[in-house]
Amino acid sequence: MPTTSVEKLSPTRAKLTISVTPEELKPSIAHAYEHIAEQVNVPGFRKGKVPPPIIDQRVGKGAVLEHAVNEGLDGFFRAAVAEHELRPLGRPEADIVEWPSDKDFSGDLLLAIEVDVRPEIELPSYDGLEITVDSVEVGDDEVTEELERLRTRFGTLVTVDRPAAKGDFVTLDLVATIEGVEVDTANGISYELGSGELLEGIDEALDSLTAGETTTFASKLLGGEHEGQTAEITVTVGAVKERELPAADDDFAQIASEFDTLDELTASLTEQVARNKSFGQGSQARDLLVDKLLELVEVPVADSVIEDEVHRHLEGENRLEDDEHRAEVTEASTKSFKTQIVLDAIAEAEQVKVSQEELTQYLVQGAAQYGMDPNEFVQILSQQGQIPAMVGEVARNKALAIALGKAKVSDAEGKPVDLSEFTAVADDEAADEAPAADEAAAEEAPAPKKRATKKAAAAEADADADAPAEAAAEEKKPARKRAPKKADAE
Repeated sequence: MPTTSVEKLSPTRAKLTISVTPEELKPSIAHAYEHIAEQVNVPGFRKGKVPPPIIDQRVGKGAVLEHAVNEGLDGFFRAAVAEHELRPLGRPEADIVEWPSDKDFSGDLLLAIEVDVRPEIELPSYDGLEITVDSVEVGDDEVTEELERLRTRFGTLVTVDRPAAKGDFVTLDLVATIEGVEVDTANGISYELGSGELLEGIDEALDSLTAGETTTFASKLLGGEHEGQTAEITVTVGAVKERELPAADDDFAQIASEFDTLDELTASLTEQVARNKSFGQGSQARDLLVDKLLELVEVPVADSVIEDEVHRHLEGENRLEDDEHRAEVTEASTKSFKTQIVLDAIAEAEQVKVSQEELTQYLVQGAAQYGMDPNEFVQILSQQGQIPAMVGEVARNKALAIALGKAKVSDAEGKPVDLSEFTAVADDEAADEAPAADEAAAEEAPAPKKRATKKAAAAEADADADAPAEAAAEEKKPARKRAPKKADAE
């Protein structure tokens, strides 16, 4: 096993020094010969059967050595990380300090790898933290609003002979033209006036129109090959319909619910509003608890990790030059990083475990948010190496629920608040566990790479070009440091 040492450059950055003997590098050398033999064409030899002496003549031992180091670098790094129990973040940067001889592969390989690491923090006591949330007060108007919403669900549309008004449903025919050329049409569209869900400006254009009337207005198209272009829209109203609501009485209660009377239905709606607000208390308590924890502990921030995340976010939005938005995203990303560190520390202190069932439930919920098939969602995450991140997220959620269960939560009036639906207790044991968050993260730690020569760099670029676009978008590519002088000379 290679000899390694670690130097803490800062609370969030470490430098690994790894010394690899010729004997320890020997498997990588053998693999390099096998790989190169598959690539080179030598008359008289089948691919994969070219002997090492011929490869030495055709390619050179220097190229074999470069290949062996590139192949072995990841394994040497991961072994050193495991030995020193580091928790890597971001992109490792590798430098070749000393090369073995390119004549006979004698001499040690000396590597220096710098990497951002998870900072160690002193976790504050969170048992008995006092949190105050808003009181739950249910107003009559809120219950009335719920009742009106229920009546609307059971309403019927009735055609009326009058100008259209907000809340009416109109049947429309639309024709879009650009510079006199028809580019799109749609017939028989049902649209709720005032909803703002069709085209910009259509609500104003339709206001006060009656069935059979036509008007025009300008608007940007929202789809098709002319998306984003301004077109002249001709709209014709086919019919105007208003929603007729059922009377709020005992008969309606029997139709719309399991209750026999309107009073019983109203009481149930009151409980529903109160329950919804209690969920709001739970969400508020979680946020306030996180804020209080962050006030109580100093969390060193890995600047390069934040910068990478901010760049990725802004690049995805095509807003790299928006300095004001950059500042907002930087602030949010910094808080998110600190929150993860604190919750990971709680998860470790509480020995939180993630069961396969919990992970599956989280992934199914994630798939539903994106409107995807769960199997397809999991497959994509697996291809991108994101499953360990999902395990970590489930563990953090459990850690926060445990910490919330130990807090003292009261409302603005000083009354204790029951948040048992939002809390959890520490796991004594969990069957069929998914990998622990830190272990999974270590397994997926980014591999260090170095740029040995222009030829090697070109080969790596070709390999990156063949990678799937989805994976390339998510993967954190390790930074490549300058080439060693010896390799430059080659």
